[in-house]
Amino acid sequence: MTADQDLVPLRSKHATPVVFGAGAAIGVLGGLIGLGGAEFRLPLLIGLFGFAALSAVILNKAMSLVVVLVALPARLAGVPAAEVAARWPVAVNLLAGSLLGAWAGATWAVRMRSSTLYKVLAALMVLMAGALLLTHTTTLDPLALPLWAQVPCGVVAGFGIGVVAAIMGVAGGELLIPTIVLLFGVGIKTAGSLSLLVSLPTMLVAFARYSRDGSFAVLGANLRFTLVMAAGSVAGAVLGGLLLGVFPDLVLIPALALILLVSAVKLARHH
Repeated sequence: MTADQDLVPLRSKHATPVVFGAGAAIGVLGGLIGLGGAEFRLPLLIGLFGFAALSAVILNKAMSLVVVLVALPARLAGVPAAEVAARWPVAVNLLAGSLLGAWAGATWAVRMRSSTLYKVLAALMVLMAGALLLTHTTTLDPLALPLWAQVPCGVVAGFGIGVVAAIMGVAGGELLIPTIVLLFGVGIKTAGSLSLLVSLPTMLVAFARYSRDGSFAVLGANLRFTLVMAAGSVAGAVLGGLLLGVFPDLVLIPALALILLVSAVKLARHH
């Protein structure tokens, strides 16, 4: 058991409606912009539910995995399978880096001091806010790189995304989608489906690495909490998806970015 785990009660005592409601709220936020919302869930696990940094990351990763598994069939149904399959080299290229990055990121997370991990998470929240603004408020034009440059850039980008996704316990779609569009010139809808295909094995690798650490016990102790919050996240994501387009991006995206920045400040001050 790591020192991080000793900082909080092993089992959450919160009522089921509160846990489900929090998950649903996060799901709606993510669904409004076509994402899972895990970057919003992480500060909630720490701030509202009182989990220490590493425990929150592990629980967030488990919930993200459930949400992605549920979202994958729905997302693939929205984009022709042949279109996604035709782009398989893109997924393989990114996976060559992201699988290594996920293992490395999870290894660094379990070895970090808790106080350091809070600061790293805060910095990554700022990165996510920037990615959100870039993806949704600007037009992404492909870089049109030659193949000899595209492949190594894809591996390096995949590694970085794998590290971030593992340390935050997120799927990484916020970073994968713009990367796929910019590096490989794939349309935004197809990029969304490809990002899930890259996210899933990347998350499983990080999950496998976390399972080797003593802090993974937090998942077994809070399995009901995790499933209830994941169910809320899925329900919220469906509702958020139905509300897609109701709120203009010029209002919604800066508001969500601000939420991430405020969360980052709170995490940076956490002890």
